[in-house]
Amino acid sequence: MGEWIYEIVRQGGYLGIMFLMALENIIPPIPSEVIMGLGGIAVARGDMHFWPLLFWGTLGSALGNYVLFLIADRLGYERLRPFIDRWGRWLTLEWHDVEVAGRFLRRHGHWVVFVFRFMPMFRSVISIPAGLAHMGHVKFFAFTFVGAAIWNVALILGGKWLGQTLAQAEQWLGWATLAVAVVTVVFYVWRVLRWKPRSE
Repeated sequence: MGEWIYEIVRQGGYLGIMFLMALENIIPPIPSEVIMGLGGIAVARGDMHFWPLLFWGTLGSALGNYVLFLIADRLGYERLRPFIDRWGRWLTLEWHDVEVAGRFLRRHGHWVVFVFRFMPMFRSVISIPAGLAHMGHVKFFAFTFVGAAIWNVALILGGKWLGQTLAQAEQWLGWATLAVAVVTVVFYVWRVLRWKPRSE
């Protein structure tokens, strides 16, 4: 399974990495850990180089987050609330959660955007309250880019080590991708079935 994913990453090149990393932040087809991990394996095998991989992967991650930021920034609280109220069950989210995230961001400042880049469950989500708070665009992009770059360095080096240590490293990452996808779907279904708005 891992071989075809590796071939997609390798043949897509750096622009393919950028596209996958941008898409991963909006509609996650493959986790960023797998994308950059496979990129690290490609570095170990001489199919890619570290610095271009880091730059294009980080740019894709920043652009994907910026899309979410722009949507929230343009919609604002008033127009986003009806959407959350209507689709909250399927998002397993309600307006109270958005307000809590917004207050947390305002209380702790823009560094929250940077710190959350190291938290798998919140890396993309934090872009929404940042947009709702109308954080400066340049500041948001810069904090996101730097935070994503640090995280991607760790992922690339981890993938490179795996590629140098295991002959079939992409197989391990392939099965890891499948396991993550299954766990994510099961967890989402469980959340939807168990989710109830606070008003109930």
